[in-house]
Amino acid sequence: MTTDLIDRFPAVEDLRRVAKKRIPRFSWAHLDSGTGEETTHRRNQTAFDSIRMLPRWSESDIKPRLKTRIFGQNFEAPFGIAPLGATGLLWPGGEHILAETAYAHGIPYCLSTAACETLETVGAIARDRSWFQLYPSRDRAIRDDLIRRAMNSGFTALIVTIDVPVYSMRERQRRAGLTVPTKIGFRTLMHILARPGWALATLRHGAPAFRLIEGYVGNTDMAKTANFLLHELSAPVDEDYLREIRDQWHGPLMVKGILSPEGARRAVALGVDGLIVSNHGGRQFDAAPPTIQVLPEIIKAVGAETTVLFDSGVRGGLDIIRALALGADFVLLGRAFAYGIAALGHEGGNHVCRLLKENLAINMTQLAVETPETLRQLPIWTDR
Repeated sequence: MTTDLIDRFPAVEDLRRVAKKRIPRFSWAHLDSGTGEETTHRRNQTAFDSIRMLPRWSESDIKPRLKTRIFGQNFEAPFGIAPLGATGLLWPGGEHILAETAYAHGIPYCLSTAACETLETVGAIARDRSWFQLYPSRDRAIRDDLIRRAMNSGFTALIVTIDVPVYSMRERQRRAGLTVPTKIGFRTLMHILARPGWALATLRHGAPAFRLIEGYVGNTDMAKTANFLLHELSAPVDEDYLREIRDQWHGPLMVKGILSPEGARRAVALGVDGLIVSNHGGRQFDAAPPTIQVLPEIIKAVGAETTVLFDSGVRGGLDIIRALALGADFVLLGRAFAYGIAALGHEGGNHVCRLLKENLAINMTQLAVETPETLRQLPIWTDR
């Protein structure tokens, strides 16, 4: 089965093409789109493509070792699964599938506050591989309860997202009929019927819902929980707010959405353990710089003081290598894993993980590098 999948789908782009044909149009728009004219989304990829590295002559066998230690914990590879809101909209039970992938392959899975499954069920599956991404609540009691639930469910790290002061207008999603709050109309039903495999799997699993937060809404209606998510879980994160989270959370604490040295220094001064350099995959602000372009300056500003993770625009093993070579300690991928489960269902997460590990090892061998840490010693140049 493993060999067959690698032969049939040897790249993430193959999975992307299959996913587009397998899930409804509104689900595809949710997965693949950015905001505005999607220029930041495209620039993330173009910026990666401009980065060059020199393959090296080695006189001995290179045996890459992918294991990575971060926040005092060992992982089997230098990458993890980024938080994805409403993963169940892409494939039923998507969060559970990715949690299983994380545990099986020894990598972290970041569960989003906007998840279709609960902290309790995901934590039981991913166990010590589970990280929680918190959208800051305007109601501090809800925030504190989410943190408490994450701790009680075995989550080992907390990520506070700071780059969503307001939810962006994602135009391609609206054109596809996906809105917040959700509206189920004739066009949406036609999109569902056009994808019978997805429809039957959803029927068996149950309709997507924001199960992680619906208890705070007092209603299981997705439109109402979506409206709650839109208006209540987008609080500004000032220094006091972050200090309160720091006092409550006793494990590794990260801030996601850093794009400048100044922002990085502010977060470090407040006691966070890690920064996630991210432009939200081009989904929030369409004039943001490509994340890979700002990474070196952020590393220069705080890299010796704190752990720096990278997110946005990563498509495969070579992009992971580029980010690590530019100084990142760890890399998160969202869309790659989402394409996998949308294309292959339950096997999709495992297949993407195998692809990434294999691609990493092959390209590290080309570079004559045996560990992720030594990648940052290599020369890099960028096309002009």
